[in-house]
Amino acid sequence: MTFRSFACLVIACSAFSATVLHAQSSEPIHVTVDVTDAPRKILHAQLTIPVKPGELTLVYPKWIPGEHGPTGPIDNMAGLVIRANGRELNWRRDDVNMFAFHVTVPDGVSSLDANVDFLATAAPSGFSAGASTSANLAMLSWNEVLIYPAGLQASDIRFSPAVKLPADWKYGTALTKTGEANGTIQFETVSLEQLVDSPLLTGKYFAEYPLAPEVTPKHFLDLAADGPEDLSIKPEVLAAYSNLVRETGALYRSRHYDSYHFLVTLSDQVAHFGLEHHQSSDDRVSEKTFLDDNLSLVTADLLPHEFTHSWNGKYRRPAGLATGNYEDPMKGELLWVYEGLTQYLGEVLAARSGIETADEYREALATNAATMDERPGRTWRDLQDTATAAQILYDTSSQWDNWRRSVDYYQEGALVWMDIDTTIRQLTNDKKSLNDFCARFEGVGGNTGPKVVPYSFDDVVANLNAIVPYDWASFLRERLTSKAPHAPLNGITHGGYKLVYTDTPGEYVQAREGATGDALAWWSVGMDIGSDGRIEDVLMGSTADKAKLGPGMQIVAVNGRQYSASLLGQAISDAKGNTAPIELIVVNTGYYKVVKLDYHDGLRFPHLERVNGTPDYLSEILKPMTMAPKN
Repeated sequence: MTFRSFACLVIACSAFSATVLHAQSSEPIHVTVDVTDAPRKILHAQLTIPVKPGELTLVYPKWIPGEHGPTGPIDNMAGLVIRANGRELNWRRDDVNMFAFHVTVPDGVSSLDANVDFLATAAPSGFSAGASTSANLAMLSWNEVLIYPAGLQASDIRFSPAVKLPADWKYGTALTKTGEANGTIQFETVSLEQLVDSPLLTGKYFAEYPLAPEVTPKHFLDLAADGPEDLSIKPEVLAAYSNLVRETGALYRSRHYDSYHFLVTLSDQVAHFGLEHHQSSDDRVSEKTFLDDNLSLVTADLLPHEFTHSWNGKYRRPAGLATGNYEDPMKGELLWVYEGLTQYLGEVLAARSGIETADEYREALATNAATMDERPGRTWRDLQDTATAAQILYDTSSQWDNWRRSVDYYQEGALVWMDIDTTIRQLTNDKKSLNDFCARFEGVGGNTGPKVVPYSFDDVVANLNAIVPYDWASFLRERLTSKAPHAPLNGITHGGYKLVYTDTPGEYVQAREGATGDALAWWSVGMDIGSDGRIEDVLMGSTADKAKLGPGMQIVAVNGRQYSASLLGQAISDAKGNTAPIELIVVNTGYYKVVKLDYHDGLRFPHLERVNGTPDYLSEILKPMTMAPKN
């Protein structure tokens, strides 16, 4: 997402604070959100804001935690009306900070009544501002309907939230219910920080499953679907998610929440992503995810990833992201820890818990490593820059992505942390590992409620050195600033494996192709191709690049026959060992041309191959740390 400089905003907000603090009351802000129109893509909110007479500036949340950018969807805020004692007041938007509103509170007024609508009309893409409702479900992100006095920290502003749902809808949330009357559910008063961090999932077709019942605090898997048939979940899948709860306890040796809810949306009508919260996670997947083995495999690490963020990202948070409010710009320089470590641990926990098998993990690792290894953009943009520039990268196109680079601190960050894990094991003869770092770094303070413990680069280094002395600062800086043409694969090598290619796709690649219909010809001719033949990306320097193919073009025929993914795969196989080129007919903005691919090395798909005579640290890494209880 691309935004302008925030220097003016910081100056403007600091100028507001003197009058804001004078006008702010110690009473909570009351907010009631009416979700009954969610099927029509609109939410209605009523707020009562305690104030004192004088000049007041109200703000709308801008920098949304976990989205690492100024993604507050103010463009879909509508119907703002502010009243005092029943009389409508004039408000004025700040001409520098588009998220701020100025209003004069009359003498004798102790509270303002405000109406805010949110137009839930966004496309099913992006994060929480993307499509979040359908005919039978909705995900309420409270930041979409809130305004509040500027100049205060989020932890110092209190809200008393309530929600009105359609009559037959159920819900899940980390908020604590205190009462219900006339179809409106009231929740316990919380800070603005906790309210924004506690989305509410609701739907007509809803199910809640307790997980690992012997564990305290309590954990729940909350599902909302567009149809009742999509709520079906196999007992062994539930058992695996219960194992996830147990495995995180063994790994982090702490829990920093009062209860935890996995809020899972099973719908093709909403945006698909995962967003972390301290005591819950917003996990949005395809409607058939628990019914389709391919979808289950390609999303296996989603819930473990977002759950890990409760420790790594919400509790332990980079200082640059721990701004304390939603107006000050965040700094993403340590996202290779926030997201990279979480990516690594989420994938490992998926295997340890049985959400996926060890073999499936290795195939997914091979695919991700091979993808990162084929990123020509790494020769001009280092890994650190992908983290620093995160706020402008999340919404980039997939076209020429391998040359631009995007949020590579996820998958490449995971490779760095695998390198750290195996290096610790080598240095200590497998007596210590990243497990020890996680217990120390994420578990500091023991069991607590939700809170934020910031950290710096030096803190990461110090905690690694506490596990085993080493020049970790140089180790990390080398990997963060390298512009080497290939990805850091030492973790795989030290783990006892090597990256190889064969003409047979692994289970993970097959699952991706089966779930999407795409053709992954990336490691052969250098193209990713959508189910309709449209080229999604072309690898810089590949055969497809040399043939002048580009993203957005559409392949309509292969060797004179109508395009299909299987036909293209067969043509690549048939071209191996001979001199005849693969002939494509391609359309580009209405113009057709014949393109010949001079490629003869056959299909290539990545795999991990065991290196005999070396320690199999990777298998050790994937071993469960707990034993699941017998039924």
